[in-house]
Amino acid sequence: MIIIGEKINGSIPSMGRAIAAHDEAFIREIARKQAESEVDFIDVCASVGTGEAETLAWLIGLVQDVCDTPISVDSPNARACVEAMPLCKRPGMINSVSGEGDKLDVVFPAIAGTNWKVMALLCDDKGIPHTPEGRIRVLERILESAAAHGIVHDRIYIDPLVEMLCASETGATTTLNVIRYIRENYPELHISGGISNISYQLPCRRLVNAAFAAAAVSAGMDAAVLDPLDRDLRGMVLAAEALRGEDEYCIEYISAYREGIFGPLSGD
Repeated sequence: MIIIGEKINGSIPSMGRAIAAHDEAFIREIARKQAESEVDFIDVCASVGTGEAETLAWLIGLVQDVCDTPISVDSPNARACVEAMPLCKRPGMINSVSGEGDKLDVVFPAIAGTNWKVMALLCDDKGIPHTPEGRIRVLERILESAAAHGIVHDRIYIDPLVEMLCASETGATTTLNVIRYIRENYPELHISGGISNISYQLPCRRLVNAAFAAAAVSAGMDAAVLDPLDRDLRGMVLAAEALRGEDEYCIEYISAYREGIFGPLSGD
């Protein structure tokens, strides 16, 4: 599983307060802890009303002060993402592109001919399609544009869009169906998504997150934006991969346990 650490995001209350207070020590410490938990990317999302480009640049600098983990530059503003690319010491990920507006025309030319990855959201100017068929139509448009710029499938991380479970009775099922379709028809694409999105406004969010992570991995998700410091969630993901048959003799599961990436579930 490719892990994208989610914790440097201004929409998280504690991180939002740290950004507002310019608490550099706190932000560096969160970056360091995520790097030590062996994430593949550290997501950096300013989530501020004004001065987004400047805040992104500042945050990227703080992360790179303490680790060399690739950065996932995260903003709904495609141009802000592209402008931040030269600030990163090594190729990372643009998070994100979608079928909205001119985002495809902004991001794909910028990463063509590089080693940068890209997260692609299955929405367009009409919003998030409510059916798997609608999201697949957006997927096909994104892949057509990527191909025109020579961007191979292995560099693309598809986010089928994880909706709040309490706000959509069929949202989780739709997402899982899209994951299955992509894995079957486009095996070289990566499939990702924000695990914690599923549990907004629900009690005991960690339980819902873990249950959804297991279901998503079973359906074919091979990358995730999640809290890498949640040891139970990390263990659940590794267990789900083993159950799917992607961890021969459970070597990765056992190794991660020995390395302290996860531990016994609460109460065990």
